[in-house]
Amino acid sequence: MRQTPPMPGEDARERRLAEMIRVDHAGEYGAVQIYRGQRAVFDRIEGKAHAARLIAEMEEGEQEHLKTFDRMIAERGVRPTLMAPIWRVAGFGLGAVTALMGEKAAHACTEAVEDVIEEHYGRQSEALRGVDSELKHVVDKFREEEIAHKETAIEQGARHAPGYSFLSAVIKFGCRAAIRISEKV
Repeated sequence: MRQTPPMPGEDARERRLAEMIRVDHAGEYGAVQIYRGQRAVFDRIEGKAHAARLIAEMEEGEQEHLKTFDRMIAERGVRPTLMAPIWRVAGFGLGAVTALMGEKAAHACTEAVEDVIEEHYGRQSEALRGVDSELKHVVDKFREEEIAHKETAIEQGARHAPGYSFLSAVIKFGCRAAIRISEKV
C-alpha cells in the first residue's frame, strides 16, 4: 500500500519544528553547563556565597527548561544535537573562566547569553504563531524567564566587568554560532 506524499511544505514545517526543539534543547543544556562552571569556581571561594546562590537559582530555572525540552525531544522523536559533548565542555569552560575573572564578568556572561536567547526565542515565537501553540507557549514562557536572568545579571554589575564590551561581543558571537550549528547538527 502506497502512502500519500506529504503536501507541499508539510515536511519542511516538521523539519523546522524539529530544528527549533533541537536548538532550544542544546541552548538550555549549554546554559546549565555555564552555570555549573561558574558555581564550580564560586562555591570554592570564600566570600562568594551570594554570587553562588544567585547562579544556583538561575541554574535551577535552566534545569527546568532543559527538562521540558528533554520531554519534547522524546515525545516528538527529535534528534538531539550531536554537539552536546562539545557544548558541555565549552559551556562549563566559559562559566569557569568568566567566574575566575570575577563576579561582574560572570554576570556579563549571563547577560550576553540571555540577550542572544531573548532575541532567538522572540524570532521563534513569531515563527510559531498559528503553527505550534504548545511550543510557542513554552518559548514565550522561557523567554520571559531568560529576560529575568538578564536583568538580574545587569543588577549585579554585569556592565561594569573588565573588558565588558569585548567580553559581551565574543560571548554573543559564540552563542549565535552555537545556535546555527545546533539547528542542523
